Amino acid sequence: MSMKTKKYIFYPAVFVILVLIAVTMLFPFLWMVLGSLKPKSELFAVPMKLLPSTWMWKNYRDVFQKIPFVQFYINTAKIAVFSTLGQVVTCAFSAYAFAKLKFKGRDFLFMLYLATMMIPYQVLMIPQYELMNKLNLLNSHTALILLHCFSPFGVFLLRQFFVSIPDSLIEAARIDGAKDFRILTQIVLPLSKSALATLVTLKFLDSWNEFTGPLIFLNEKTKYTLQIGIRAFQQENGVEYTLIMAATTMSLIPIVLIYICAQKYFIEGIAATGVKG
Repeated sequence: MSMKTKKYIFYPAVFVILVLIAVTMLFPFLWMVLGSLKPKSELFAVPMKLLPSTWMWKNYRDVFQKIPFVQFYINTAKIAVFSTLGQVVTCAFSAYAFAKLKFKGRDFLFMLYLATMMIPYQVLMIPQYELMNKLNLLNSHTALILLHCFSPFGVFLLRQFFVSIPDSLIEAARIDGAKDFRILTQIVLPLSKSALATLVTLKFLDSWNEFTGPLIFLNEKTKYTLQIGIRAFQQENGVEYTLIMAATTMSLIPIVLIYICAQKYFIEGIAATGVKG
């Protein structure tokens, strides 16, 4: 079989397989969105009906009437935005130090810092709770923001990209009298947009969808995030799947928008940090 014939057979087959995988992964999401618009009686009807016979847009209105959904949205956005900004700042400074500054024990310290990624979160929950208790930050968004401002993975991600930036640029800036802070902010970070977009996307997604942290540190309903707010709604009103699906669909909107906007940089950042350094 010639290479040309193999090409005409292989590429369409791979395309079909990828389309089937994509459809399989997207179907639960599509079913959730359509399920949020169905009457309760049709949600688990047999045989299954993909499209609702009656489009129940009132399900979305009922969500706002039964729970303070807007407040949950604001709380989640506040925690996600500030924790993401904090992590970008701390990870950028740390990654620059590990990538471009030379000091004794730098590589050992970096490996030791990365080793903390292997510690399960369950091991850290009690120490973190005790720390926030000592600081009088329990039942506050500040506790969640502070705990998410530091990330070994974020440092590793940015450090791998910073290493690929030529040292000659750093040395030229130092010869011109630039200090490390100016080098980082005016040279390194502008050249690292794809890595920063990757970190922002992953961190925002992690903060927006977090369930365990808010469950541990928050106990007032007015301070709930979307995840535990939806759970509290389920406990108070029973299993109203159509309303839960409607609330979940609305909670995913920022994640989808951010990924669409940062998709180009996200893919570039994952590829670059995977092969450089």
